[in-house]
Amino acid sequence: MTITEPATDLAVVAAPNVRSRGRRELLGTPFLELETSVVAEHLRALSHTFAGTAIHYAVKANPHPDVLATVVAAGANFDVSSPAEVRACLAAGATPDDLVYSDPVKQRDHIAEAAALGVRLFVVDSVPEVRKVAETAPGTAVVCRLVTSGDGTYGCSGGQAVDILRLAADLGLDAAGVGFHVGSRQRDPNAWRPPIADAAKVFAILRRHGMAPWLLALGGGFPARHEGDAPQLAAYGAVIQDQLKRSFGDHRPRTILEPGRAVVGDAGALVTTVVGVIRRGGTRWVHLDAGAVAGPVDTVASPIGLRIETSADGGPTGPCVLAGPTCGSTDLLHQVTPMELPLDLTEGDVVRLESAGAYTSRHAGSDPLTVVVG
Repeated sequence: MTITEPATDLAVVAAPNVRSRGRRELLGTPFLELETSVVAEHLRALSHTFAGTAIHYAVKANPHPDVLATVVAAGANFDVSSPAEVRACLAAGATPDDLVYSDPVKQRDHIAEAAALGVRLFVVDSVPEVRKVAETAPGTAVVCRLVTSGDGTYGCSGGQAVDILRLAADLGLDAAGVGFHVGSRQRDPNAWRPPIADAAKVFAILRRHGMAPWLLALGGGFPARHEGDAPQLAAYGAVIQDQLKRSFGDHRPRTILEPGRAVVGDAGALVTTVVGVIRRGGTRWVHLDAGAVAGPVDTVASPIGLRIETSADGGPTGPCVLAGPTCGSTDLLHQVTPMELPLDLTEGDVVRLESAGAYTSRHAGSDPLTVVVG
């Protein structure tokens, strides 16, 4: 086991004997534990479930060097969104051909830097972005992102994608194909059906125009193991493979997946300490030394419940508001439903937040979280 200085503002996670008093006193809390064996296990499961589909780990979920090295060792690839992530992947042993630059809106100098580092595949979703790539990284390839009902932040319609990719070809780019993202923590495997069908229509139109699109990016969005029911990975695989067959038949393009939390989420645990238990208007508030400003932000923004273990487990429990150490009204670790935690929980007790390996950041007013790698 090694204790490493975090390489970025994002944190990492978990080793088994969290409640070791010696480790708590040595490190202080909060800190994150990371089991890279879980990362490798999840990559194997994804590769088995989606045979024939390349796995591109979304680096923004957790860019710790040990995570990236594990991805390389597993033979998987990367989804990057900044030159810093490109450099981190190359340092971990990846080659530029292993990378897809997935941010649809990019700074011009970032495109140039990524291209200089060898990246050849960029995601776009607009005419201005295509022109930017053509001017800054001529001769590279582009994938056009389709909008879906699960994620309306980025993407364009099928008709717009056709126009964008035809323009890309006219500008000397490789119009590689299309991609989409069905939304984070997606618990409905059927959410992949409409965008796959839409993608097939775009491919068909482009082929009628004499073009040869070859790549379909299926995105990520698979949930980590938080509270509440979620389908098994095999259910997602069955639906996606079925829809690819229905939509593309014998003309299935090359496919890639871009999972983040499905790779690293369950590999981590955030270890925190109770700093206060307070009654406010008849409601019990439990304050930890890490909160929404820095704790498991992957769950704070969703109705999915946290899986929690505490050093006071075993006795009666009751509802509480679980909050961070700041006075901010948004520094809460859940949205609506109160958390059920031990009634004996008091200042100094340890609280372990499971499946916190993805999108967990620095804690408020302090340095980036310490990472314990097991």
